[in-house]
This record gives sequence, structure tokens and C-alpha cells, in this order.
Amino acid sequence: MLQSLSRDTEVRQRVVVVLLRLAGGVMLLAFLAMIMPGDWMVATHRSLGLGELPRDPIVDYLARSASAIYGFHGVLLLAISLDPARYVRLIRTLGVMNVMFGVVLVGIDLHAGMPMYWTLAEGPPVSAFGVALLYLTRSST
Repeated sequence: MLQSLSRDTEVRQRVVVVLLRLAGGVMLLAFLAMIMPGDWMVATHRSLGLGELPRDPIVDYLARSASAIYGFHGVLLLAISLDPARYVRLIRTLGVMNVMFGVVLVGIDLHAGMPMYWTLAEGPPVSAFGVALLYLTRSST
């Protein structure tokens, strides 16, 4: 870190690190879903009130590949958190992308008929994370 950073910038950078590591750590949990036995996926789907999970190959593929993407995204966030000053432009890009992705997730959830608890717990927090990254990495000038 540069020694000429203002106190405000240092605090914002520390908060960015915490947010990136928290989000990255949570996303790493998706790797567990990637290797979860199929019967567990069916039981989890049912327990969430989503009905019966189809046992078709495409459903298994989509669930596991989406989990892998989330897990790898978590690794990326953790790597970026190691040097936020160096990656500030990438962090800002991730901020914009998360704001947009959160909105897209809400649209997908509504279109798919997901329960409201799911919709509210998915898209809005993703967008809020993006807004936080953008706010915290704003220029102090």
C-alpha cells in the first residue's frame, strides 16, 4: 500500500478487502454443491419448497457447472483481495458487473417463478455488493 494514502482511503480499502474475502469465502462453498451427491441435491431442492428436482442430465450439468463457476469466482475475489490497490480497476468492473448481475438475477427469478424469499435473497444482495464496491473504490478527489 502506498504511504501517501489518506486515512479515509485506507479504511475504504480495508473494507473492500473484508467484503471481497467474505463474498469469496461464501462463494467457495459452491464447490461443495458441485460435488454433492445427486440424492442430496434432490432432498435440498425439496426442503427449499421448490418441488421435485428433475433427474435429467442437463439439470445435473447446469447445477454442477453453475456451482463451479460460483466457486471459481470466489477464488478470483480472494486473489484480488490480496492487493486491492493494484486491482482497483478490476474491482470497479466487478462492482458494475455485480450491480447488473443482481438485476438480471431478479429478472430470471421472477421469470422462473422462484419463491419471493429466493428472489429477495439472491439478486438484491448481489447488486448491493456491487454498489458497495463502487462506493468504496470511488475517487477521493
